Amino acid sequence: MRGRSLAAALALAFGATTLAVFVLVGSFLYVALEKQIKAQDNLDIVLAARHARRLAEELDSAQGIREHSERLTSIVLGNEAMSMEVFDPDGTRAIEHNIAGALAVPDAASGAATIAALPPLARVAATARITETDIGDWTGRGGAPIRGILTDARLRNGDTASVLVARNMSDRWLLLDRYRDKLNMAGVAGVALAMLLGYLLIRAALRPLRDIAASASLVTVNRLDTRIAVARVPRELETLVASLNAMLERVEHGFQRLSRFTADLAHDMRTPLSNMRGAAEVALARPRSVDEYESLLASNLEECDRLSRMIESVLFLARAEHPQFVKQLREFDAGQELTHIADYFEGIAEEANVHVRVNGAASVTADLELFRRAVSNLLANAIRYTPPGGEIVLDASASADAVRVTVENQGQPIPAEHLERIFDRFYRVDPSRSSLPSAGLSQGSTGSTGLGLAIVRTIMELHGGSVHAESDARSTRFVLRFPRAR
Repeated sequence: MRGRSLAAALALAFGATTLAVFVLVGSFLYVALEKQIKAQDNLDIVLAARHARRLAEELDSAQGIREHSERLTSIVLGNEAMSMEVFDPDGTRAIEHNIAGALAVPDAASGAATIAALPPLARVAATARITETDIGDWTGRGGAPIRGILTDARLRNGDTASVLVARNMSDRWLLLDRYRDKLNMAGVAGVALAMLLGYLLIRAALRPLRDIAASASLVTVNRLDTRIAVARVPRELETLVASLNAMLERVEHGFQRLSRFTADLAHDMRTPLSNMRGAAEVALARPRSVDEYESLLASNLEECDRLSRMIESVLFLARAEHPQFVKQLREFDAGQELTHIADYFEGIAEEANVHVRVNGAASVTADLELFRRAVSNLLANAIRYTPPGGEIVLDASASADAVRVTVENQGQPIPAEHLERIFDRFYRVDPSRSSLPSAGLSQGSTGSTGLGLAIVRTIMELHGGSVHAESDARSTRFVLRFPRAR
């Protein structure tokens, strides 16, 4: 099942964002226009009502209202939406203009329109100031929305007439409806255009990712040296390209290391197998004595022990590289443990005519069994290459940030070009691949399997420490550095 398109998803998100912005902006513009129109209409109604009342107050009587009707209606003249009605003191309509069926309805019996036929509006007293709060809303005949003011006007003879100034709001609502429709159409078109342009721009912006994917597809098992090279990578993707190239470099190094390890393992396992096969073929070439057969079996048993140690070391390295490898950390005296290890190797050292001396003391936090295995491997290696009559020194010392354990032995110096590689698996400086009998070393000595120093490095990496070698004409020194517990 194919995943959804990132460009399409981003385009949809961009379109949704644009739609939200259009809705907010459109709503703001619509409400702002509605308020502006309402404010302008309110002002027109208030000014017309004030003017009409002022003109009515200049008339002498109700008869003057009819005589000066043109003067009064001139206030709303020219605006078909504006209407005016003036009522006599007895409530009978005296003047009407532009009513358009929206205001007072004539009485069915008398045929005359009266103020009583108006909606229930609050009348403004003749002495009160007319303001926007006096404007009322109602629905006229035909459902037309109406807004207006009903105010009293004191004539000169003391009678009170009533003036109604109103405005039919149908044209305003129609204007707002059309404006809203245009906003909706503009919003839909804008969102569609934004999604289309967004999709095209996003696809163009994602082109470097497609180039990276195309470049990464060129990496195969036979071409692990290939690196992702994309021209003009955006700054946001430079870290990604660098990380991918670094990953490919680690994969290449790991694959090369695994290839070398496999080749070396096959070579080292083939040697004892060849020895066993050759000895067996020679023994079977003709009848042999019991002593000769026993010698053959002893020789084959020794080769089996060598294979067993090699397999055990390989399994340890494989387990140690697993993320869930368990370490039992504890604090102990490194000097005392060095003494115990030296005592354990005392017989092998005497047989090789080598003296082992222990110096120093320091408290270290580590896995005790792994500590013993690392030091044992270094000590077995030192015994192997120390000349007869030589001395091996085991030393423990502490500093502010680490505990150093040093295994120093006399003998031929190790060439500088080999100092780093001696910790690689199956790497030996001595081309003769000499061996040291295992002597049943329970501490994990690997004899000549070529994995002893590799195991030491792995153990130190498990502790977050390090190991390095120093060699000169005076001696060769292997230094284990255990970081102090924080």
